[in-house]
Amino acid sequence: MAVAINQHHGFKPFSRSQRCKLQSFSHLDQTILELNRATLSHHSFKQKQKLQQQQHTHLLESEEADIIHRSFSTPCLPLTTLSSGEDLPSSSHPRIEIVRGSGAPVHALVVEVAIAMASGLHPKPLPNGLGGAYLFCNPISGKNIAVAKPVDEEPLALNNPKDLGSQLPGQPGLKTSIRIGEAATRELAAYLLDHGSFAAVPPTALVKFSHASFFANEAPKLASLQRFIGHAFDAGELGPSLYSVSSVHQIGILDIRLLNLDRHAGNMLVMNHGFVPGVAAHLVPIDHGFCLPEWLDDPYFEWLHWPQASTPFSNSELDYISKLDPFKDAQILRSELPLLRESSIRVLVVCTIFLKHAAAAGLCLTDIGLLMTREFCGGKETPSELETICSQVKASVPLDVPNNNNEEEEGTSCEISGISFGDMRKGEWESFLEIFDKVLCGVFGNKQV
Repeated sequence: MAVAINQHHGFKPFSRSQRCKLQSFSHLDQTILELNRATLSHHSFKQKQKLQQQQHTHLLESEEADIIHRSFSTPCLPLTTLSSGEDLPSSSHPRIEIVRGSGAPVHALVVEVAIAMASGLHPKPLPNGLGGAYLFCNPISGKNIAVAKPVDEEPLALNNPKDLGSQLPGQPGLKTSIRIGEAATRELAAYLLDHGSFAAVPPTALVKFSHASFFANEAPKLASLQRFIGHAFDAGELGPSLYSVSSVHQIGILDIRLLNLDRHAGNMLVMNHGFVPGVAAHLVPIDHGFCLPEWLDDPYFEWLHWPQASTPFSNSELDYISKLDPFKDAQILRSELPLLRESSIRVLVVCTIFLKHAAAAGLCLTDIGLLMTREFCGGKETPSELETICSQVKASVPLDVPNNNNEEEEGTSCEISGISFGDMRKGEWESFLEIFDKVLCGVFGNKQV
């Protein structure tokens, strides 16, 4: 789904071919087309403002009714394609297009951002963080609606606006197990894997922008787009004892599955409507660009020593964990995010299996997190228990005979500093999982899960 905008006259009239294509769209997209036709230059400013108000009201009603069902996503494109002069409007005609992401919440978010761009309001650069990030607000209410993070403005990336490097995509990033230019894909992965909004990851999509407000604006921008979450504080501004056990558990379960390398207090938000003095506050997780590393890297879990993490899982949480299917999740990522490397998908599978065994054995979040975290002693870093187990299992896997169908990942430029599964052929990977499951049964003393 894409919306083209004329900076001088509001919505830019669509061509005849565009109108024919739009006839097959949903009622919401037809409304956008009608608004596009209606907002011609002979309308007064007040008439234009009234139409925008009506459109905004319709959007809110349509989101509540959940009437947007179909995905109009286009294939995910690499940065080289995006910058090679494809047929997109110039930056003088702002445009937003969904690349990856679907569902009513995502489509409603993109339409709201398109309306904000049409109103003439420019995205506001955010000063915090190490990468480029831009805030969109609603032109009627003034409320913040979305945050965009361009791929080429990530920390150390070529167009980083904060003078933090100028390296090409694919090189090792701040976390060497996550490459420059691949954080946005992981933002969407976290949303896709948060089944039933268990941990409340905000709606997220990969989009293409063409907008003059962005840094280095001559080429269209590939960016993650995430719903802005209104919050009173972040988790670092209040004592951890104030947060609900359930929200800490839900975030922790997600972090373990994704092997999150950067779950700090600043990316857990205390909800506005959920914070009441004396009442446990609800947390919402954001910023998942440093999850799903290419190998078993050292995670960082801010919640690791919080009192809630030592509380046993509830029956509903145990039920959620038991129903997790790492192989189905892996297929979701392969289908929806084809540029995500297989080595990262296999890390998800390993960590999810580990979580399922540990939870079934009665371990709490703290117990599991400690088994996944490296220790520092005498200035030296020692592998985590999970890394030790995986290293032993991997060493016991019989090697396949090399053939022309080698499924090993090629073209890696990252220096691996942990246990990787990307170099294993299909047969070796299947043997690893079989042995790994049996070893965990022995370690935790439970049956296969």
